[in-house]
Amino acid sequence: MKVWSVKKLDKQLAGSIKGEYGLPNLLATLFAVRGITTKEQIEEYFSNKYIFSDPFLMKDMNRAVERITFAVENGEKICVYGDYDADGVTSTALLYSYLRDSLSADVDFYIPSRMEEGYGMNKRAVDRINSLGTKLIITVDNGISAGEEIAYAKSLGIDTVVTDHHMPSGALPPAVAVIDAHRQDDKSPFKDFSGVGVAFKLVMAIEGEYADIDSLLENFSDITAIGTIGDIVPLKGENRTLAKAGIAHIQNSDRMGINAMKEKSGVLEREITSSTVSFSLVPRINACGRIAHSAKSVELLLTEDKFNAETLAGELEENNNKRKVLEQEILKDIDAIIHNRPNIVNDKIIVIAGQGWHQGVIGIVAARIKEIYDKPVIIIGVDENGTARGSGRSVEGFSLCDAVFACSEYLTRYGGHPMAVGLGLKKDNIDKFRKAINMYCRNITMPYNKVEIDCKLNPAHLSLDLLDSLSCLEPYGEANPVPLFGIYNMEITEIQFVGNGKHLRMTLRRNNSYITAMYFNMSAQDCFYRVGDLVDLAVTLDRNVYNGQESLSIFIKNIKYSESKNSDLIDNLRIFDKFAVRQSLTKKEAEEILPAREDFAVVYSFLKRNNGFHYGEYALINRLKYKINAGKLKVILYAMKELGLINWNQGLSTSYIEIKNSGKVNLENSMFIKKLKEVQ
Repeated sequence: MKVWSVKKLDKQLAGSIKGEYGLPNLLATLFAVRGITTKEQIEEYFSNKYIFSDPFLMKDMNRAVERITFAVENGEKICVYGDYDADGVTSTALLYSYLRDSLSADVDFYIPSRMEEGYGMNKRAVDRINSLGTKLIITVDNGISAGEEIAYAKSLGIDTVVTDHHMPSGALPPAVAVIDAHRQDDKSPFKDFSGVGVAFKLVMAIEGEYADIDSLLENFSDITAIGTIGDIVPLKGENRTLAKAGIAHIQNSDRMGINAMKEKSGVLEREITSSTVSFSLVPRINACGRIAHSAKSVELLLTEDKFNAETLAGELEENNNKRKVLEQEILKDIDAIIHNRPNIVNDKIIVIAGQGWHQGVIGIVAARIKEIYDKPVIIIGVDENGTARGSGRSVEGFSLCDAVFACSEYLTRYGGHPMAVGLGLKKDNIDKFRKAINMYCRNITMPYNKVEIDCKLNPAHLSLDLLDSLSCLEPYGEANPVPLFGIYNMEITEIQFVGNGKHLRMTLRRNNSYITAMYFNMSAQDCFYRVGDLVDLAVTLDRNVYNGQESLSIFIKNIKYSESKNSDLIDNLRIFDKFAVRQSLTKKEAEEILPAREDFAVVYSFLKRNNGFHYGEYALINRLKYKINAGKLKVILYAMKELGLINWNQGLSTSYIEIKNSGKVNLENSMFIKKLKEVQ
């Protein structure tokens, strides 16, 4: 359940934008609701000019250029120290190839193994780099928190230049230069670069005052776009420029490795968009770092041999398929854990640990669990030596890195940003960490996970013309999402499952207007909607081309019962969560979720008539016509289970209730009821 909201529209402002620039009504509306209202902002969306700020506005950029130039001119050995995700891989490929090919530098690169070394610099890697005679390390997409390792390198006679985009968590490392727009003393106008964006700015600076930006974009914007889109940084300002230029170059790429990946992922002949990059290219590069070693991805981006490119792209494809299998295995394990310990998901921050879970996959799993429960999630894998590593994902508006940093006493390492974190700890500290991080947010009101609708659409007005009017908004991404439209009060007239039952095709109507919409990954098992239900849809629009004919495709991104007030349901569930984890309730809160005998009767009668219920509580509340709030329903179901009236099995994607006993029981014997009455 997510809270739906429609962005506020200033109709007068939208009208003035429409009139002044001669824009279609829908585009002017989207500009207005997204705050794109100044002349400069609007013209940026129509401009084909590539505008970048002076790279020397970034703190320490001059020091970095001086040290790198000295190393190149004096034949010093340079090592580009990268990271194993798409941002780190593209950062490494960009800077390494620029130093090697444009400056003829003596340079190599190093990317740590995710499994053996983990994120960032480590002393063992520094020793290996030192053994090669290296005199300068340049970090990309890491280094801001590597103070100890950089000091160690310095003791060996190796200087370090840090280029990073992560938030500093303490004192800056003792490097020759630390380039990070998130430094408090950094005065550069744009702050939201990915790691590869910072590397591109460094290259601009090395090129100097008369840098040929068009040439740099032609050479590097394709891999820069992959890293920028892959790291989910805001696609605005200079990031938007990098992504826009890069997508055009990916479309007509002469880079062997990118074309091989496009072919393997089935998009070689398709129009390339930010979504293509995000869902076809980025996962394959990331999978290499998760399952194997990212040096292969760097080699793929740099190779000029077609056979080698095809071979490496095939290996990345195998890694991606293996990643999917591992992901499903971990999700299956977590499903079993939740079946046995359902209260583990009542915490404000869900922390789940498992033995032998692959470190390269737990971040993806955390993102999946977060989407299911709309809560911050940290998934921890424990190896055979008792060493534990975790990866977390947050909900918008809650800084998970702040919460993790506050519990650092239980951790051996940690880092990240508000929406994603990585951490290490000892196995014996997992439960302590779980308790500590939930204690940290005990009195914090978690933000709602929202579905933000750009504007409502009348189903009678849907056409390809609407889509054509929005093309200038591309490329889409973080901070510039694909427009999400609300289509409200639609009656379901037909439900079909396609793709071996994995996807849902739904026909709906309002008055005399019919639409057909697809909902991917909504299987027959998961779908609790039925013909006749009145629902609201949050949809995106796209163009479908088949046999030379174009048509409008409608894709469902979220769906809810029209009658449902999701914020009220969530508020009640949060009260229950507090109760379930033994936090004290106020008298008013206890009254909110304490059911009367009549409430039990309503629920039990429904379950008995229907021989149980094989969907989640959200669907059950609707079938009960909202007579019972979500918190009360949870109490009722737990009490019934406790008293032997029902079997209630809860998991990640399943929640089914079976009638067990029709005999009479005394509801006052339920510990749930007793505890709630004690509060009263």
